[in-house]
Amino acid sequence: MVLTSVEKMVGLQKKTSGIRNICILAHVDHGKTTLADCLISSNGIISSRLAGKLRYLDSREDEQIRGITMKSSAISLHFVKGDQEYLINLIDSPGHVDFSSEVSTAVRLCDGCIIVVDAVEGVCPQTQAVLRQAWLENIRPVLVINKIDRLIVELKLTPQEAYLHLKNILEQVNAITGALFTSKVLEERAEKETESESISDIAPGDQIYDWSAGLEDTDDSHLYFSPDHGNVVFASAIDGWGFGIEHFAKLYSQKIGIKAAVLLKTLWGDYYLNTKAKKIMKGDQSKGKKPLFVQLVLDNIWSLYEAVMKRDKEKIEKIVTSLGLKIGARESRHADPKVHLNAICSQWLPISDAVLSMVCNKLPSPLDITAERVEKLMCVGARTFDSLPPETQELKSAFMKCSSEGTAPVIVFVSKMFAVDAKALPHNKPRPLTQEEIAHRRELAKQRHAEKLAANQGKELSEKPPGENSSEVTGSAGDTKGEEQQLTGQVEIMTSKAMKQEANNKESFIAFARVFSGVVQRGQKIFVLGPKYDPAESLHKLSSQCSATDDLPLVPHMTCCTLENLYLLMGRELEDLEEVPAGNVLGIGGLQDFVLKSATLSTSPACPPFTPLNFEATPIVRVAVEPKHPSDMPQLVKGMKLLNQADPCVQVLIQETGEHVLVTAGEVHLQRCLDDLKERFAKVQISVSAPIIPFRETITRPPKVDMVNEEIGKQQKVAVIHQTKEDQNKIPEGIQVDSDGLVTISTPNKQATLSVRAMPLPEEVTRLLEENSDLIRTMEQLNTSLNEDKKTHEINQKTLDRIKEFKQKLEQNLQGRKWRNAVDQIWSFGPRKCGPNILLYNFESYKKSVWQCLGNAVKEVSKYRDFENSIVSGFQLATLSGPMCEEPLMGVCFTVEKWEMNKVGEMLSISSQDPGECGATEHKQSEDTTLTSGFTDGVYSVNEHQDSSQSVPKSPEKISKHKEDVLLADCYGPFSGQLIATMKEACRYALQAKPQRLMAAMYTCEIMATAEVLGRVYAVLSKREGRVLQEEMKEGTDVFIIKAVLPVAESFGFADEIRKRTSGLASPQLVFSHWEIISSDPFWVPTTEEEYLHFGEKADSENQARKYMNATG
Repeated sequence: MVLTSVEKMVGLQKKTSGIRNICILAHVDHGKTTLADCLISSNGIISSRLAGKLRYLDSREDEQIRGITMKSSAISLHFVKGDQEYLINLIDSPGHVDFSSEVSTAVRLCDGCIIVVDAVEGVCPQTQAVLRQAWLENIRPVLVINKIDRLIVELKLTPQEAYLHLKNILEQVNAITGALFTSKVLEERAEKETESESISDIAPGDQIYDWSAGLEDTDDSHLYFSPDHGNVVFASAIDGWGFGIEHFAKLYSQKIGIKAAVLLKTLWGDYYLNTKAKKIMKGDQSKGKKPLFVQLVLDNIWSLYEAVMKRDKEKIEKIVTSLGLKIGARESRHADPKVHLNAICSQWLPISDAVLSMVCNKLPSPLDITAERVEKLMCVGARTFDSLPPETQELKSAFMKCSSEGTAPVIVFVSKMFAVDAKALPHNKPRPLTQEEIAHRRELAKQRHAEKLAANQGKELSEKPPGENSSEVTGSAGDTKGEEQQLTGQVEIMTSKAMKQEANNKESFIAFARVFSGVVQRGQKIFVLGPKYDPAESLHKLSSQCSATDDLPLVPHMTCCTLENLYLLMGRELEDLEEVPAGNVLGIGGLQDFVLKSATLSTSPACPPFTPLNFEATPIVRVAVEPKHPSDMPQLVKGMKLLNQADPCVQVLIQETGEHVLVTAGEVHLQRCLDDLKERFAKVQISVSAPIIPFRETITRPPKVDMVNEEIGKQQKVAVIHQTKEDQNKIPEGIQVDSDGLVTISTPNKQATLSVRAMPLPEEVTRLLEENSDLIRTMEQLNTSLNEDKKTHEINQKTLDRIKEFKQKLEQNLQGRKWRNAVDQIWSFGPRKCGPNILLYNFESYKKSVWQCLGNAVKEVSKYRDFENSIVSGFQLATLSGPMCEEPLMGVCFTVEKWEMNKVGEMLSISSQDPGECGATEHKQSEDTTLTSGFTDGVYSVNEHQDSSQSVPKSPEKISKHKEDVLLADCYGPFSGQLIATMKEACRYALQAKPQRLMAAMYTCEIMATAEVLGRVYAVLSKREGRVLQEEMKEGTDVFIIKAVLPVAESFGFADEIRKRTSGLASPQLVFSHWEIISSDPFWVPTTEEEYLHFGEKADSENQARKYMNATG
């Protein structure tokens, strides 16, 4: 097909009904990029012979080497179907689990997706993940079952077996869709139930809860994949063929004389053809007949493959003539039968026609965006659509119309920023010269040539003896002038070249975006809305009619920018555009200073920021990076900033130690980030640390049996050679530890005493806290605004219901004598006020609740009020870094059982409640600033104390002021700081009084392997402390699926080792799953006779927990 011009594409962009925004999603190596190649070759961008070999959309060198896609890239294709013309914006996405964040960025911009499934491997872990992502973003999928040639050539299945195998794959895919649908229906029904319960007060005994109710009434037939619906294509992308059953229905309706509509319904399913009666009958299996699909479709494909593979020339010629194809001599004589096969199949059943016509028929245009999807995009966090301001709600109609009128507000979503070499930008590309320019250059060349000749003749004349030529002196003088001019000209050219080269070496960032409403124009001014932008707050300051060109007051999380360049994304190429109407995918240049990773752009300040992208993979692998030559540090810092912007999933941190840390999703992702840093962004030599493995610290209940399974306390203790654990953790003076683990400690100036106890939280509670960290953060924000008496926008009822439900779940899981009233006594969560640890208060005359937002707020005036934040801060610091290896804590509950303050402390809190109350709050702030600046080192300088004491405003009562000074400016630093330090120490000692354990981060690992390499896979897993959870055989194949868990600490090089040991027959997919306690005690030493006999005197076999603990230090 001929190459489509940019002008044609621009014309097609204006017809919104003919646009299809689609992405290709699949598990790794299922053939997404090969399928994309076939579709691209239909537009003449690449040769059809190279389709599948070139992998056009894998434009990075490392993608070509590894053979996997690492980033999502877009291309616009033109497709003609009958008299209809379509513009298809195709996005190819990665299948490797490390790059699932790239899938999220692609899915957000699309209205539909093509799910590709390998006919041999079937549904794999990432297939499930991408189906879930498509479901969450409310986009419609169609299915391509790829690599059917493998069923013929590799597995050597008969057509009947292949049919059953394909049927099985379809059932698996539909089972996943069904599960997603069921969960959604049940969720909606539960919500309706709670609403109706709150309206009608029926006695709880009268209702019988039936879980299946609601599923019968809802129609889900449109969700499932079925060839007779026209949303399934059977294909082999590498051989260039693919078909939907409608192709064969049309073909056979003419031959057999049965209506195409009847054939369409019966070609897939338990139907067979009664040749005598020329009728289609039901029940093929019971009568031992061939199903229609096998008889009319698969048998033909199988016989074609057989003929070509066996080089049966007569049969091939017969097939080719009967199909009316023309095959070139080059293909038919080729040594590789696959080339011949490709030539026949790609003409008979072109895959691009089958897939693109399915896309145009079954996937929606931007005009068909659902109201549900629009509301989901516009509601950030826990807010409902109804709680948004009315001006914002009006924008819903702009989304739904997707109109390109001049009056429509412009709404654009940027899903990621990607780096492009400046040389690849359209204005930097060498363009073809026009005829006039060529003629002009020819003239210049002639002129230069004539000048050279003249100069040479001048030289010859000057070489003659003097006196012969009188004009000689003047000639030579003119010559030197000419030379000078030439030199200056050369210098100018050199500098301009150097400047150009520098500009070309720079990376340009282009925003990968989609227009949801309005027309985007080059040079247009527009608002950039950050993720925390709230239209409700800004609309008080701005009118909804204002535009980005006006002079506007400062609004938080909103800036204005100019859209410098608009690009049409064509895979490796970019084309300049002047304007882009609604419904299109585009690239925007000039946003790198305004957008970090993703953003919402709009001309209306009433537009809310879109909901953040849901990433499947959690970044877990950390490395510290430093330049080989310290002088290169500024380039590295700059490079890391660019990398952070270019990759949607990577995190770049600077730790307290000053190390620059990269946090990535996995080993392959880490390698790609480091390559980018070295070669593109920083362009310096870097040295990379060994991966920094994250751990968590926790405590457990005291064990009942020792290391040799003897009951503790029953056996005889022998003379201890090793120091026991108690001796190791010598507790300093001034700290009392009871037998049951209660730690009592006083502040250095003896003005306050704290008693703290640590207890392990039940596993369910830890899981609950982890899952609801966002909700806890929301609660914290609501409580803060309530405390500061801010006018908060109406607290959303849905959020309150979620908080109530969370509280109920906590109460259900925290039962028993020791957890009595625990939920009501929660003071804070930690670390960072939203982590999986709890701080309780259990002392008299104090009331404080994290459940304030539920309306049971108590304004308590007590002696503790001024210093409660110090206790909470101490708890936050203690949970952020535990005593074993300075890692965060997890699943620990600290209870403050006593907090005594002596008379001077009480006097201070009383004085802060007199008319000088505002002074006390100011003074508190000054303490906090001093704390943050000085406390990290644990040392305070004298002038800091002086500052803190001077900053207290003069109180009307001189006595109390004097006492405040005494209390604050003693030699131990500010009192609030002392409380923080004391609380932190108390928590640490309380933790050490209980059996401590390390928690390791765990990957779930899915490996597909054949029976002959199963033993080797198990050997690698057991060597790396892995644990196999289940092993099942994939139906109809000899492939086993092994599910295992593996510590992240042991996972480096795991994929490579498995590939080496199994000769590439097995490859694992690793996804971060959970934290797991390592059962062994890191401080264990043998103390009983049995342990000495079993482990020896030195207990040399270093346990796993101790090994990890020492590795982190």
